[in-house]
Amino acid sequence: MMDHAHDLASVRDATDRLLTAVGKLDNASVTESSRLPGWSRGHVLAHLARNADALVNVLEGRPMYVSGEARDADIERDAPRPLDAQLADVRESAARFQDAGAAPADWSRTVELRNGVTDSASRVPFRRWVEVELHHVDLGIGYELEDLPAEFTERETDFLAARFAGHPEVSPTRLTDGTRAWRTGREADAAEVTVTGPPADLLGWLAGRRAGAALTVEGGALPTLPPL
Repeated sequence: MMDHAHDLASVRDATDRLLTAVGKLDNASVTESSRLPGWSRGHVLAHLARNADALVNVLEGRPMYVSGEARDADIERDAPRPLDAQLADVRESAARFQDAGAAPADWSRTVELRNGVTDSASRVPFRRWVEVELHHVDLGIGYELEDLPAEFTERETDFLAARFAGHPEVSPTRLTDGTRAWRTGREADAAEVTVTGPPADLLGWLAGRRAGAALTVEGGALPTLPPL
């Protein structure tokens, strides 16, 4: 089972890092483009706040979002707000998530996320940690994949390699950073492709944040990954 208490503490630390960094911006910077196509930094911050509340819903047994359309509308509504409003919303929604995580609960229970996806409640804090860390990078304000905690990078690489494992459209692939190795893609009905690179670049490719230019590929072309 996941260590939800450890991950809740990691979420808190990651949120503090993000709030400190965002607090150095100004109102104009919040309206500038993020690294996510079509989203300003305000969109990213609005998404982070609404995701925290959505995961509270998950932990408390409610639907994560009313609908996909409502989720998108809430982000569009909140994206144009000034910096102080964005900071307050991220901070207050993060506190609500921590409060929900601190409530006595059966962490082995199964919960439902978006689009019918289910998972153990114990993994929800890690999922929130992923949101905070990767979207901090997406803001494009000086926090890079290389700055992510090593534990996070390894665990998210584990998670994404497992997510694509067995996927019929992904070539059988061995991933390695020279120390650790993972396998992903469909079962080996052909020779494996071996993809080698630094941990940050492997994660960036798996997470759709980098194209893979820094990776070395043997045995074929770099596999095309489906969107997350």
